[in-house]
Amino acid sequence: MLDLKFIREHADEVRKGIEAKGLTVNLGEILKLDERRRTLIQEGETLKAKRNEATAHVARMKSRGENADAIIREMETTKAGIQATDRELHDAESKLDALMLTVPNIPHPSVPVGKTPAENREIHRWGDPPSVDFPLKPHWEIAEKLGIIDFSRGAKVSGAGFPFYVGKGATLERALINFFLDQATARGYREISPPVLVNEESARGTGQLPDKEDLMYTADRDGLYLIPTAEVPVSNFHRDEILAEGDLPVRYAAYTPCFRREAGSYGKDVRGLNRVHQFDKVELVKFVHPSSSYDELESLRRDAETLLESLGLPYHTLLMCTGDMGFTQTKKYDLEVWACGQGRWLEVSSCSNFEAFQARRMRVRFKPGNGGKAEFVHTLNGSGLALPRVVAAILEQYQTPEGKVIVPKILHSYTKFEIIG
Repeated sequence: MLDLKFIREHADEVRKGIEAKGLTVNLGEILKLDERRRTLIQEGETLKAKRNEATAHVARMKSRGENADAIIREMETTKAGIQATDRELHDAESKLDALMLTVPNIPHPSVPVGKTPAENREIHRWGDPPSVDFPLKPHWEIAEKLGIIDFSRGAKVSGAGFPFYVGKGATLERALINFFLDQATARGYREISPPVLVNEESARGTGQLPDKEDLMYTADRDGLYLIPTAEVPVSNFHRDEILAEGDLPVRYAAYTPCFRREAGSYGKDVRGLNRVHQFDKVELVKFVHPSSSYDELESLRRDAETLLESLGLPYHTLLMCTGDMGFTQTKKYDLEVWACGQGRWLEVSSCSNFEAFQARRMRVRFKPGNGGKAEFVHTLNGSGLALPRVVAAILEQYQTPEGKVIVPKILHSYTKFEIIG
């Protein structure tokens, strides 16, 4: 969440940031509750000071054998006033806390203002689509012919969007996971294997609640959520902790299955692996010093881009506009891989800087080396990478006229085979 003092002192800037994201927030009510809260705190402190003074006065009178009944009766009135003020303060703070969770992060000045994906800005492009003399097929046709992904049995067992990976399809999936993790650790990330169920406080800490609750699967009996991304458990790994400034940046790489409801998604654009409810992903998470967070965002983007280049998959990188960047981010890049069998771009990674937005919710701080007051870290995360669309792009990019698929050379040591088919 944003700092309440920042909202109070920069209300116009916050209001413009909210509008740029196309959201509506009752900022006036927040400022009104904040003013009332501060007034009640002052009133409560005045009453408590009066009570303490009266208590000391009563003690002195009794020590002299004097009757203090009048002052004691006055203290009862003061006590009732303190209780009433505390109740009103608690009510105001509860309402304020709930409203504060509805305030999005405000965009960085370098983010283009826009409302739709068409206003995202391409900042980088790599690779060329294959030049072939045969018609390219979409991945679902290739996978079905080769028997490496079974969508129909997945639908039978769980429902649409829960495919089975079979044989060399399962091996390719595992190979990509291990390749991504190995590349991450080589670039300075520490591997971590987190839980895939989290509690409400964890989901709130990263901003999934109250913004994305409709997209999350729940285990209602136990009050838990299936994670939509490893960002949620890994970011909460240091919740309520103070890190040493000298330990920053802290970088983690986590593989997990991810679960997303994606309610209301239909049509050809979500066919096959284009959109599924359960998928594998390697997530990169950083806790960094505020002074370096935007440099860390650029290096995070390169960490993800390098994976696609190693696989020989054409892609482009988009700087997301304000209306298409999400509730919690200050700046976000999307990496989209070219799916040549479909003739369209597919998102495989989002790399985001949240500044202190998540850290403030999770209470993750660092202690400056000079002994100063603890400050909030900045958090970043990015997919490195999400697997379904990478698999889709590989099947389409490396298909042969005979319907086989050539495995990218970088994966041969992982798959132990070079061709599927």
